[in-house]
Amino acid sequence: MRGDSRERARSVLAAAGLPPGALVRVRPLTGGTYNTVEELVLADGSRYVLKIPPAPATPGLRYERRLLVSEAAFCAGAAEAGVPAPRVVSVGGDDDVPHLLMTACPGEPWTEAPPADGERTGLRRELGRRVARLHRVTGPGFGYPSGALGPLVPDWRTAFTAMTDAVLADARRYRARLPRPVDEVAGVIRAAGAALDGVTVPALVHFDLWPGNILVTRSAAGRAGIGGLVDGERMFWGDPLADFVSLALLGDIRRDEAFLAGYREAGGRARFDAEARVRLALYRAYLYLIMLTETVPRAPGEEHERRVRDAVGPELEAALDEMAEPC
Repeated sequence: MRGDSRERARSVLAAAGLPPGALVRVRPLTGGTYNTVEELVLADGSRYVLKIPPAPATPGLRYERRLLVSEAAFCAGAAEAGVPAPRVVSVGGDDDVPHLLMTACPGEPWTEAPPADGERTGLRRELGRRVARLHRVTGPGFGYPSGALGPLVPDWRTAFTAMTDAVLADARRYRARLPRPVDEVAGVIRAAGAALDGVTVPALVHFDLWPGNILVTRSAAGRAGIGGLVDGERMFWGDPLADFVSLALLGDIRRDEAFLAGYREAGGRARFDAEARVRLALYRAYLYLIMLTETVPRAPGEEHERRVRDAVGPELEAALDEMAEPC
Protein backbone atom coordinates (compact mmCIF):
# COMPACT_ATOMS: atom_id res chain seq x y z
CA MET A 1 0.00 0.00 0.00
CA ARG A 2 1.87 3.09 -1.21
CA GLY A 3 -1.04 5.31 -2.16
CA ASP A 4 -3.07 7.52 0.16
CA SER A 5 -0.90 8.49 3.12
CA ARG A 6 -3.80 8.74 5.56
CA GLU A 7 -5.06 5.25 4.77
CA ARG A 8 -1.52 3.93 4.97
CA ALA A 9 -1.08 5.57 8.39
CA ARG A 10 -4.34 4.10 9.65
CA SER A 11 -3.27 0.64 8.51
CA VAL A 12 0.10 0.95 10.28
CA LEU A 13 -1.55 2.18 13.49
CA ALA A 14 -4.01 -0.71 13.48
CA ALA A 15 -1.20 -3.25 12.95
CA ALA A 16 0.67 -1.70 15.90
CA GLY A 17 -2.37 -2.01 18.19
CA LEU A 18 -3.10 1.72 18.17
CA PRO A 19 -6.58 3.09 17.39
CA PRO A 20 -6.63 4.05 13.69
CA GLY A 21 -9.76 6.13 14.24
CA ALA A 22 -7.81 8.39 16.60
CA LEU A 23 -5.61 9.70 13.77
CA VAL A 24 -6.23 13.43 13.36
CA ARG A 25 -3.30 14.56 11.24
CA VAL A 26 -0.64 13.27 8.86
CA ARG A 27 2.13 15.77 8.17
CA PRO A 28 5.04 15.17 5.78
CA LEU A 29 8.42 15.83 7.36
CA THR A 30 11.16 17.30 5.21
CA GLY A 31 14.91 16.90 5.41
CA GLY A 32 15.17 13.25 4.43
CA THR A 33 16.38 12.27 0.99
CA TYR A 34 15.54 8.59 0.75
CA ASN A 35 12.63 7.36 2.88
CA THR A 36 9.19 8.96 3.05
CA VAL A 37 8.80 10.44 6.55
CA GLU A 38 5.51 11.55 8.13
CA GLU A 39 4.38 12.75 11.53
CA LEU A 40 1.19 11.13 12.82
CA VAL A 41 -0.80 12.98 15.48
CA LEU A 42 -3.55 11.21 17.44
CA ALA A 43 -6.56 12.68 19.19
CA ASP A 44 -4.91 12.47 22.61
CA GLY A 45 -1.99 14.58 21.35
CA SER A 46 0.48 11.69 21.08
CA ARG A 47 2.88 11.97 18.17
CA TYR A 48 4.58 9.30 16.10
CA VAL A 49 6.98 9.26 13.17
CA LEU A 50 6.30 6.89 10.29
CA LYS A 51 9.03 6.01 7.80
CA ILE A 52 8.22 4.25 4.54
CA PRO A 53 11.02 2.97 2.27
CA PRO A 54 11.00 3.78 -1.44
CA ALA A 55 9.83 1.24 -3.97
CA PRO A 56 12.36 -1.60 -4.45
CA ALA A 57 13.29 -0.41 -7.94
CA THR A 58 14.23 3.09 -6.73
CA PRO A 59 17.91 3.86 -7.51
CA GLY A 60 20.13 4.12 -4.46
CA LEU A 61 23.41 3.10 -2.89
CA ARG A 62 24.15 -0.47 -1.89
CA TYR A 63 24.27 0.20 1.84
CA GLU A 64 20.79 1.77 1.67
CA ARG A 65 18.96 -1.53 1.35
CA ARG A 66 16.85 -2.20 4.46
CA LEU A 67 17.86 1.10 6.07
CA LEU A 68 14.93 0.90 8.47
CA VAL A 69 16.40 -2.25 10.03
CA SER A 70 19.51 -0.28 10.92
CA GLU A 71 17.42 2.57 12.30
CA ALA A 72 15.46 0.19 14.50
CA ALA A 73 18.78 -1.16 15.82
CA PHE A 74 19.91 2.39 16.61
CA CYS A 75 16.69 3.10 18.50
CA ALA A 76 17.12 -0.09 20.54
CA GLY A 77 20.73 0.80 21.33
CA ALA A 78 19.82 4.35 22.36
CA ALA A 79 17.15 2.96 24.69
CA GLU A 80 19.75 0.63 26.23
CA ALA A 81 22.10 3.60 26.74
CA GLY A 82 19.38 5.83 28.18
CA VAL A 83 19.94 8.40 25.44
CA PRO A 84 16.91 10.37 24.17
CA ALA A 85 15.95 9.03 20.74
CA PRO A 86 12.83 7.63 19.10
CA ARG A 87 11.49 4.36 20.46
CA VAL A 88 10.31 1.69 18.03
CA VAL A 89 6.58 0.98 18.05
CA SER A 90 6.40 -1.41 15.11
CA VAL A 91 8.44 -2.59 12.12
CA GLY A 92 6.88 -3.96 8.95
CA GLY A 93 9.00 -5.93 6.55
CA ASP A 94 7.35 -7.92 3.79
CA ASP A 95 3.78 -7.02 4.74
CA ASP A 96 1.43 -4.72 2.86
CA VAL A 97 3.06 -1.62 4.35
CA PRO A 98 6.84 -1.90 4.84
CA HIS A 99 7.53 0.68 7.54
CA LEU A 100 9.12 1.80 10.77
CA LEU A 101 6.78 3.43 13.30
CA MET A 102 8.48 5.31 16.13
CA THR A 103 7.63 7.70 18.91
CA ALA A 104 8.38 11.34 18.16
CA CYS A 105 11.02 13.17 20.18
CA PRO A 106 10.44 16.67 21.52
CA GLY A 107 12.27 19.65 20.14
CA GLU A 108 13.28 21.22 16.86
CA PRO A 109 16.32 20.42 14.71
CA TRP A 110 19.38 22.39 15.75
CA THR A 111 19.51 23.79 12.21
CA GLU A 112 15.98 25.22 12.43
CA ALA A 113 16.24 26.65 15.95
CA PRO A 114 19.91 27.52 16.36
CA PRO A 115 20.92 28.05 20.01
CA ALA A 116 22.20 31.41 21.09
CA ASP A 117 25.94 31.90 21.29
CA GLY A 118 25.89 31.54 25.06
CA GLU A 119 24.01 28.25 24.87
CA ARG A 120 26.13 26.44 22.34
CA THR A 121 28.95 25.41 24.68
CA GLY A 122 26.56 23.79 27.17
CA LEU A 123 24.65 21.99 24.44
CA ARG A 124 27.77 20.63 22.77
CA ARG A 125 29.00 19.41 26.15
CA GLU A 126 25.67 17.69 26.81
CA LEU A 127 25.82 16.18 23.32
CA GLY A 128 29.29 14.83 24.05
CA ARG A 129 28.04 13.07 27.17
CA ARG A 130 25.14 11.50 25.31
CA VAL A 131 27.29 10.29 22.41
CA ALA A 132 29.76 8.72 24.85
CA ARG A 133 26.87 6.77 26.38
CA LEU A 134 25.81 5.58 22.92
CA HIS A 135 29.33 4.32 22.28
CA ARG A 136 29.18 2.06 25.33
CA VAL A 137 26.54 -0.04 23.54
CA THR A 138 28.15 -2.93 21.69
CA GLY A 139 26.93 -5.30 18.99
CA PRO A 140 27.46 -8.94 18.00
CA GLY A 141 29.84 -8.13 15.15
CA PHE A 142 31.05 -5.37 12.83
CA GLY A 143 29.07 -3.88 9.94
CA TYR A 144 25.53 -2.80 9.07
CA PRO A 145 22.86 -4.63 11.10
CA SER A 146 20.58 -4.42 8.06
CA GLY A 147 22.69 -7.05 6.29
CA ALA A 148 22.72 -4.82 3.21
CA LEU A 149 26.39 -5.59 2.60
CA GLY A 150 26.33 -9.11 4.02
CA PRO A 151 26.36 -10.53 7.54
CA LEU A 152 28.21 -8.99 10.47
CA VAL A 153 31.87 -10.00 10.65
CA PRO A 154 34.31 -10.47 13.56
CA ASP A 155 36.89 -7.83 12.57
CA TRP A 156 36.57 -4.16 11.75
CA ARG A 157 38.98 -4.03 8.80
CA THR A 158 36.96 -6.64 6.91
CA ALA A 159 33.69 -4.80 7.62
CA PHE A 160 35.00 -1.36 6.70
CA THR A 161 36.63 -2.69 3.54
CA ALA A 162 33.26 -4.08 2.46
CA MET A 163 31.65 -0.70 3.21
CA THR A 164 34.16 1.31 1.20
CA ASP A 165 34.22 -1.24 -1.63
CA ALA A 166 30.42 -0.92 -1.88
CA VAL A 167 30.38 2.86 -2.15
CA LEU A 168 33.27 2.82 -4.63
CA ALA A 169 31.31 0.31 -6.73
CA ASP A 170 28.35 2.70 -6.55
CA ALA A 171 30.60 5.56 -7.66
CA ARG A 172 31.67 3.52 -10.68
CA ARG A 173 28.11 2.44 -11.46
CA TYR A 174 26.69 5.97 -11.31
CA ARG A 175 29.80 7.62 -12.75
CA ALA A 176 30.00 9.95 -9.79
CA ARG A 177 32.22 12.98 -10.27
CA LEU A 178 34.99 12.50 -7.71
CA PRO A 179 38.07 14.71 -7.37
CA ARG A 180 40.28 11.70 -8.20
CA PRO A 181 39.78 8.53 -10.27
CA VAL A 182 37.87 5.84 -8.37
CA ASP A 183 40.72 3.33 -8.60
CA GLU A 184 43.16 5.85 -7.14
CA VAL A 185 40.80 6.56 -4.24
CA ALA A 186 40.40 2.81 -3.65
CA GLY A 187 44.17 2.32 -3.59
CA VAL A 188 44.76 5.04 -1.00
CA ILE A 189 42.02 3.68 1.26
CA ARG A 190 43.27 0.10 1.05
CA ALA A 191 46.85 1.17 1.77
CA ALA A 192 45.71 2.75 5.05
CA GLY A 193 43.71 -0.29 6.18
CA ALA A 194 46.20 -1.48 8.79
CA ALA A 195 45.17 1.45 11.01
CA LEU A 196 41.80 -0.27 11.50
CA ASP A 197 43.23 -3.38 13.13
CA GLY A 198 43.37 -1.81 16.58
CA VAL A 199 39.56 -1.57 16.74
CA THR A 200 38.37 -4.75 18.45
CA VAL A 201 34.96 -3.87 19.98
CA PRO A 202 31.94 -3.22 17.69
CA ALA A 203 30.34 -0.10 19.17
CA LEU A 204 27.11 1.61 18.15
CA VAL A 205 27.90 4.33 15.59
CA HIS A 206 25.09 6.66 14.46
CA PHE A 207 27.21 8.15 11.62
CA ASP A 208 24.79 10.98 10.78
CA LEU A 209 24.92 13.28 13.80
CA TRP A 210 25.04 16.56 11.92
CA PRO A 211 22.99 19.38 13.54
CA GLY A 212 19.87 18.59 11.49
CA ASN A 213 19.55 15.27 13.35
CA ILE A 214 19.99 16.78 16.82
CA LEU A 215 16.75 18.06 18.38
CA VAL A 216 16.90 21.00 20.80
CA THR A 217 14.23 21.58 23.44
CA ARG A 218 13.51 24.51 25.73
CA SER A 219 12.20 24.31 29.27
CA ALA A 220 9.48 26.59 30.60
CA ALA A 221 12.29 28.79 31.88
CA GLY A 222 13.82 28.89 28.40
CA ARG A 223 16.77 26.61 29.13
CA ALA A 224 18.02 24.70 26.06
CA GLY A 225 18.68 20.95 26.13
CA ILE A 226 19.06 17.94 23.82
CA GLY A 227 15.60 16.51 23.12
CA GLY A 228 16.65 13.61 20.94
CA LEU A 229 19.09 12.14 18.42
CA VAL A 230 17.14 11.09 15.33
CA ASP A 231 17.48 9.55 11.87
CA GLY A 232 19.73 6.67 12.85
CA GLU A 233 19.31 4.86 9.54
CA ARG A 234 23.04 5.05 8.67
CA MET A 235 23.87 3.25 11.95
CA PHE A 236 26.50 0.50 12.01
CA TRP A 237 28.56 -1.46 14.53
CA GLY A 238 32.11 -0.18 14.33
CA ASP A 239 34.68 2.30 15.60
CA PRO A 240 33.27 5.10 17.83
CA LEU A 241 35.75 7.48 16.21
CA ALA A 242 33.66 7.30 13.02
CA ASP A 243 30.89 9.33 14.68
CA PHE A 244 33.23 12.30 14.97
CA VAL A 245 32.98 12.89 11.21
CA SER A 246 29.33 13.97 11.03
CA LEU A 247 29.58 15.60 14.47
CA ALA A 248 32.03 18.02 12.83
CA LEU A 249 30.75 17.75 9.27
CA LEU A 250 33.27 19.25 6.82
CA GLY A 251 35.25 20.38 9.86
CA ASP A 252 37.58 19.10 12.58
CA ILE A 253 36.17 17.60 15.80
CA ARG A 254 39.47 18.34 17.53
CA ARG A 255 38.46 22.01 17.60
CA ASP A 256 35.16 21.28 19.39
CA GLU A 257 36.48 21.55 22.93
CA ALA A 258 33.03 21.58 24.55
CA PHE A 259 31.90 18.37 22.84
CA LEU A 260 35.15 16.57 23.63
CA ALA A 261 35.01 17.68 27.27
CA GLY A 262 31.52 16.23 27.66
CA TYR A 263 32.51 13.08 25.79
CA ARG A 264 35.46 12.46 28.11
CA GLU A 265 33.42 13.31 31.21
CA ALA A 266 31.07 10.45 30.36
CA GLY A 267 33.90 7.99 29.84
CA GLY A 268 34.45 8.36 26.10
CA ARG A 269 37.97 7.88 24.77
CA ALA A 270 39.03 10.62 22.37
CA ARG A 271 42.74 10.41 21.67
CA PHE A 272 44.13 11.62 18.38
CA ASP A 273 47.44 9.83 18.00
CA ALA A 274 48.88 9.03 14.56
CA GLU A 275 46.84 5.83 14.12
CA ALA A 276 43.60 7.53 15.20
CA ARG A 277 44.19 10.37 12.76
CA VAL A 278 44.48 7.88 9.90
CA ARG A 279 41.27 6.15 11.00
CA LEU A 280 39.48 9.48 11.21
CA ALA A 281 40.67 10.30 7.69
CA LEU A 282 39.33 6.93 6.47
CA TYR A 283 35.91 7.64 7.96
CA ARG A 284 35.86 11.14 6.52
CA ALA A 285 36.64 9.70 3.10
CA TYR A 286 33.86 7.14 3.45
CA LEU A 287 31.20 9.69 4.34
CA TYR A 288 32.34 12.14 1.68
CA LEU A 289 32.27 9.38 -0.95
CA ILE A 290 28.67 8.67 0.05
CA MET A 291 27.76 12.37 -0.16
CA LEU A 292 29.33 12.78 -3.61
CA THR A 293 27.93 9.55 -5.04
CA GLU A 294 24.37 9.75 -3.74
CA THR A 295 23.71 12.97 -5.65
CA VAL A 296 23.57 10.96 -8.87
CA PRO A 297 20.63 8.63 -8.05
CA ARG A 298 18.95 11.39 -5.98
CA ALA A 299 19.12 13.71 -9.04
CA PRO A 300 18.64 16.96 -7.07
CA GLY A 301 19.64 19.12 -10.03
CA GLU A 302 22.91 20.41 -11.43
CA GLU A 303 23.11 23.43 -9.12
CA HIS A 304 22.78 21.30 -5.98
CA GLU A 305 25.27 18.75 -7.33
CA ARG A 306 27.76 21.54 -8.01
CA ARG A 307 27.41 22.91 -4.46
CA VAL A 308 28.02 19.45 -3.01
CA ARG A 309 31.07 18.88 -5.22
CA ASP A 310 32.50 22.29 -4.33
CA ALA A 311 32.04 21.73 -0.59
CA VAL A 312 32.79 18.03 -0.27
CA GLY A 313 35.33 17.35 -3.02
CA PRO A 314 38.18 19.31 -1.37
CA GLU A 315 37.42 17.62 1.98
CA LEU A 316 37.70 14.19 0.35
CA GLU A 317 41.03 15.24 -1.19
CA ALA A 318 42.27 16.40 2.22
CA ALA A 319 41.26 13.12 3.87
CA LEU A 320 43.03 11.07 1.19
CA ASP A 321 46.16 13.19 1.58
CA GLU A 322 46.10 12.80 5.35
CA MET A 323 45.81 9.03 5.33
CA ALA A 324 48.68 8.82 2.85
CA GLU A 325 51.03 10.80 5.10
CA PRO A 326 53.63 8.74 7.03
CA CYS A 327 52.67 8.20 10.67
